Amino acid sequence: MHVGHQEVLGRVLKAARERDLAAVVFSFEPSPKEFMAAGRPPPRLMTLREKCAALSAAGVDALHCPPFNDAIRTLSPDAFMRELLAGLLKARHVIQGPDFRFGYKRRGGMDELAAAGRQLGFSVEQAPPVRVGGERVSSTGVRQALADSSLDHAARLLGRRYCMGGRVIHGLNIGAAKLGYPTANIPLKGRVSPLDGIFAVRVHGVAAEPLGGVASIGCRPTVGGAEKILEAHIFDFSGDLYGHFLDIEPVAKLRDEARFRNLDELRAQMDRDALQARQLLGAA
Repeated sequence: MHVGHQEVLGRVLKAARERDLAAVVFSFEPSPKEFMAAGRPPPRLMTLREKCAALSAAGVDALHCPPFNDAIRTLSPDAFMRELLAGLLKARHVIQGPDFRFGYKRRGGMDELAAAGRQLGFSVEQAPPVRVGGERVSSTGVRQALADSSLDHAARLLGRRYCMGGRVIHGLNIGAAKLGYPTANIPLKGRVSPLDGIFAVRVHGVAAEPLGGVASIGCRPTVGGAEKILEAHIFDFSGDLYGHFLDIEPVAKLRDEARFRNLDELRAQMDRDALQARQLLGAA
């Protein structure tokens, strides 16, 4: 939900209040780009849970999020408007972003939507593109900023600091038992992360205020890891976080993930990472 999406949401909420209607967001899970990616999906910026929480906080009344599949992919633009917008959602006013296309092979756009609306009983409004510092805001731009570890730039496009979240699970206990760095382990569950490497972070969801720490997003090659996972060590904290939902806010990238010859070398590097993270977080 970058600032362009927030512009659309603001218009939806305003129109709903003026018309005494429910403010509803229509989306898909997974996104059409993920579905069509043939095993190489784009990095996901928000989980469905995070999207629901953000929309609720924004004041949206309902989210309609059907599974995107071949049945929906092959709907004609006319069927999309008649069956989904007018029939299922009973839309009375539709607000779309500047790049919105719909229907089989993305054949539907603003002109088709406006014409159908006159027949099906809904009005149509198109939100303009939003620019930040001359750059048109898009999810692609946010992904690129994160891939470049330009976290401050990503924050400007998002209108907030970027966070990655999830439920803490049991890990291999190597961090606590062998390295002296207990970690909260958050699985990515097949989600392609827009970030990789070691970061100074703030951890939300443990205490009333965010706590500083250091986090790794990677495969843990030194200990034979295969799947990417998010691991966060919270400074000066001792407690059981299993089952808790945490949001990890990367503040600055420290380095890329690396393979070390043994745990002693890894531990020495983690000491340096922790010291650097404390200094960066203190300055921030």
